[in-house]
Amino acid sequence: MGMTPFYFPRRDFLRGLAVAGATLPAWTTHAAEPASTTRRKDSARPTVALIGCGGMGSYDLSDAAKFADVVAVCDVDTGRLAAAGAKYPAATRHTDFRQVVQLKNVDTIINGTPDHWHTLINLAAIRAGKDVYSEKPLTLTIDEGIRLVREVQRHGRVLQTGSQQRSDRRFRLAIRLVQSGRIGQLRHILTSLPSGRHGGPFASKPMPAELNWDVWQGQTPRHDYVAERAHSNFRYWWDYGAGTLTDWGAHHNDVALWAQGPGIAGPVSVTAQTLRDPVPGGFSFPSLYRVDYTYANGVTQTCQTVDSENPSGGTTGSTPPGQMVNGVLFQGSDGWIFVSRGKLEASRAEILQDPDAQADFGPAHENHVGNFFACVASRETPAASASVGHRAVSVCHLGAIALRLGRRLQWDPAAERFKGDGAREANRQLAREMRAPFNYDYIA
Repeated sequence: MGMTPFYFPRRDFLRGLAVAGATLPAWTTHAAEPASTTRRKDSARPTVALIGCGGMGSYDLSDAAKFADVVAVCDVDTGRLAAAGAKYPAATRHTDFRQVVQLKNVDTIINGTPDHWHTLINLAAIRAGKDVYSEKPLTLTIDEGIRLVREVQRHGRVLQTGSQQRSDRRFRLAIRLVQSGRIGQLRHILTSLPSGRHGGPFASKPMPAELNWDVWQGQTPRHDYVAERAHSNFRYWWDYGAGTLTDWGAHHNDVALWAQGPGIAGPVSVTAQTLRDPVPGGFSFPSLYRVDYTYANGVTQTCQTVDSENPSGGTTGSTPPGQMVNGVLFQGSDGWIFVSRGKLEASRAEILQDPDAQADFGPAHENHVGNFFACVASRETPAASASVGHRAVSVCHLGAIALRLGRRLQWDPAAERFKGDGAREANRQLAREMRAPFNYDYIA
């Protein structure tokens, strides 16, 4: 079966299944059980507030509105705030998230802000007794993740990371098949990601009247307003993230970690190389890169970018998908499985025919936001908990640190510290200096 490169927006979960040389068992294709509307003990629908009214935040809120009543919206861009308020006229409007998390009529928070604001908002909400659905990547640094996981556990809150692939039947089945030995011993994992943006230099411009640019930048270094830094472009700058490595990588590297089982919390070594240098004065995170990981169980992993200007890849017979296809490829001693948003393929038909999988598959929560509200009601652990989100993005952060330092690094997943050669310099990268006043005191 031939395959052409595909680039799905991360919000899209296509329902079709394409399988190389096989038809999936009937039990894998039945309609998902609808998530029931969550209700509190007093039988009232829970309430939800949105912080960050951009594209993903607004998308998540439209999903959340099926399960909860929208009572507040918040953004430092008053244009986006007005658009959200117009859609939910009963919701109060705010420009300071600290006011929102203290509202007595708010049960849950959706955090749809840029990555560099995730942690402070999540911490403030958790300490205020709210449950949180936070967009991924969960944190800007590994140190932030350590702090966040500790606070979630301390306060007994529910936090769901927006890693929707944890709730997708296709990915869940792929994990079950790998873990049950359907491809023999797992040897190598390839996570292929879209390339980032490459361009510049960019000139500063007058600040839009509707945007509080100083607050938008938050903990990151202060810069004059550059349109290409704000909103949908922010991830392609070192200040605010790590390109597609912490965007799509937070999804696919999570799947790579998940497949290896709960005993593997991260790699033990990492190397990385930049494949295309950024333009001075332009997007500062490399648009093309390769990261190689080794795990304590002997499994190796390559995380690399799809060059959107020169894509390649495909499947022919028993040949695994090309290395430039967006998705996750598991290579074992007795075959391979490839999974993406829209495809599940294997080197042989019988790999996908697992008679034991049905019993272990469990009920589906294909609505990831619905899974969050179900867990708000039950107090069970959601599909993508704070610990899951932290460990997944830590894999990405390790790659970004290796890219920045340009050397092989050794990592201790239990201690969450670097060791060996270069450890001192690398451990300094576990946290970033936070620009005042937007540090931890801001939410004290």
